[in-house]
Amino acid sequence: MNAPTTDARATAAAKAAGLSCWSGPVAPEPLTGGITNLNFVVDHGGERFVVRIADDIPVHGIMRFNELAASRAAFAAGVSPEVVHAEPGALVLRFIDGVTYGEPDVREAHAAGKIVPLLRKVHHDVPRHFQGPMLAFWAFQVVRGYAVTLHQGGSRMIGDVPRYLKINGELEAALGPTPMVFGHNDLLPANFMDDGARLWLIDWDYAGLNTPFFDLANLASNNQFSPAEEDGLLEAYFETPANDEMRRKLKAMKCASLLRESMWSMVSEIHLDIDFDYVAYTAENLARFEAAYSDFKETR
Repeated sequence: MNAPTTDARATAAAKAAGLSCWSGPVAPEPLTGGITNLNFVVDHGGERFVVRIADDIPVHGIMRFNELAASRAAFAAGVSPEVVHAEPGALVLRFIDGVTYGEPDVREAHAAGKIVPLLRKVHHDVPRHFQGPMLAFWAFQVVRGYAVTLHQGGSRMIGDVPRYLKINGELEAALGPTPMVFGHNDLLPANFMDDGARLWLIDWDYAGLNTPFFDLANLASNNQFSPAEEDGLLEAYFETPANDEMRRKLKAMKCASLLRESMWSMVSEIHLDIDFDYVAYTAENLARFEAAYSDFKETR
């Protein structure tokens, strides 16, 4: 676990208050959440805004130019709030007065037919509005990169890395050839918001080209979908009855998603200084990964 970050939060709040978009003094109020950035709500000119304070995080492949382009494209596609200002280290978005989802909310929204249309917009409409170079997010390569970073940083988990790399290769082979779409790649429940009229998707830190199976698996894994809900997700997205090949690809990508998240947390233990219990997060995700991998092996 890294050191407390009271000073970092104070510095971030001062940066948020001093942005050039404000015409007068503002008082940023901290938003909870955010494990790769610090977020604030600002009241200004009779409106509310969310300010995200964060720099590039190369060890996680987070590049803010890509996040900015993705956020603007997602707004243009009608799936994310408007970007009203951006400058190095800061992003200002229009505030959404809505409910932040938990896992049961995501499953309920899926049952109501709201999730798949949103994913289709992300995968196919957002890239039509994207300007400039676009990153790719290939989970298997991310894992390979994390393995190097963990060795270089002297991680406590070094002894387990060879096994993770072996499994990573097995999962990549199980996916096989795949179409590429524009993915959100971080479908945690807290990244969905409902304002009563529409469903929004926020936080584009990891956005980029990927297989559609990653977002589908990431969604199912992060929100504890049942096997029946997973079949429903596959059938709604691909518009065809779910079959064993589709299920196996989804299971492989669920494992890949959880392995990447576990190794993300291991890397964060030694590289990030946000006040968050990464050690506990590593343990939680590894337990879920091992369960998913056992399930995957039973399908062979």
